[in-house]
Amino acid sequence: MTRADFPILQRTVHGGKPWIYLDNAATTQKPQAVIDAVSDFYTWHNSNVHRGAHTVSAEATAMYEASRETVKDFLNAARTEEIIFTQGTTESINLVASSWGGANLAPGDEVLVTDMEHHANIVPWYMICERTGAVLKHVPIHDDGSLDLAAAEEMMTERTKMFAFTHVSNTTGVINPARELCAMARQRGITTLVDGAQAVAHFAVDVQVIDCDFYVFSGHKVYGPTGIGVLYGKYHVLDAMPPYQGGGAMIKDVTFEKITYNDVPTRFETGTPSIAGAVGLRASLQASFQASVPASLQASLQGSQHDSLTGTLAGTLACKLAGTLTETLAGFRVLGDTPMKIDIVSFVVEGVHASDIGMLLDEQGIAVRVGHHCTMPLMRRFGVESTVRASFAFYNTPEEAEKLVDGVHKAVKMLR
Repeated sequence: MTRADFPILQRTVHGGKPWIYLDNAATTQKPQAVIDAVSDFYTWHNSNVHRGAHTVSAEATAMYEASRETVKDFLNAARTEEIIFTQGTTESINLVASSWGGANLAPGDEVLVTDMEHHANIVPWYMICERTGAVLKHVPIHDDGSLDLAAAEEMMTERTKMFAFTHVSNTTGVINPARELCAMARQRGITTLVDGAQAVAHFAVDVQVIDCDFYVFSGHKVYGPTGIGVLYGKYHVLDAMPPYQGGGAMIKDVTFEKITYNDVPTRFETGTPSIAGAVGLRASLQASFQASVPASLQASLQGSQHDSLTGTLAGTLACKLAGTLTETLAGFRVLGDTPMKIDIVSFVVEGVHASDIGMLLDEQGIAVRVGHHCTMPLMRRFGVESTVRASFAFYNTPEEAEKLVDGVHKAVKMLR
């Protein structure tokens, strides 16, 4: 799969300017193979799954379950039943917080998150803590954006029941040592959830190596459709959890006196699922794409699941871009100034509002994200209200990074 496989990247904006898309942390673009897979499903195979007695329903069911098998292989899960389809990372975390949390948390228990979490990995835990009387605590980060591992270990006590953390920060791109953190928690009998929304498009993820209890991600972050997500859970953990929602599909038998719930994973997939979304996700995972870190560093990064994260990603476009702007633009500041990160650069320029920079970049045909990126606690930790965030995918080019550097200089010159 190459840049040419993405039709939208050929478009122009603002009177014919080439469109430079640097908002991949928000959502990735879709290759023709994914567009075709979704279109083909609705054109030739559209039917509901699992209970139809006719040919097309059987076809739709086979396609849906083949998608589950593909996700299982993608994450190297132990069995297909460990894969649950959801609407996205947010619903996956809400499912675990509501179902697992409702069954396992009690007054005085603690849920541990980090200062770098997306709101989707804070708010559901806050809500279940309110319901159960548990306490939400957060692990601090260093000034360079990396997690304080010593503090994390110290904060894991006999009261800690869940440690939920992001594999990669959606704001800074900083990579957390998932395997090391999960091992730390496992030694203390703490359940773990890893938010992989920003990780899966950049490097290989092996849930058996990481040894987490739950891993979650969204299809639209890995070149797939919106509205489809994944919850991986160890089978014995999922099997002990009550249903998240009630309705069709998730039951075996219903009377007014007694309801028998279905097995895993069907127990957690209520109603008609996003069948086309799952089909499109399968197409995206089957496509061959080059992760957006240098090829020379791929092996060491993937190996970091076996050992503590080592090495450097200083050769990425984002790090080069940040270095150039730091040297050439007065008042330029990067959040997450550490080499162990993916291709995300989140920055502020002293005396200039992030929204104004974003607007002027858009006029030059450059698409970035501005705001708090659903990480308000992280913004407060760095003492800012909002940043400009440029996030790269494998289809972005060094020339586009250079145009962003020029574009930021032009925007700041106009605003100062």
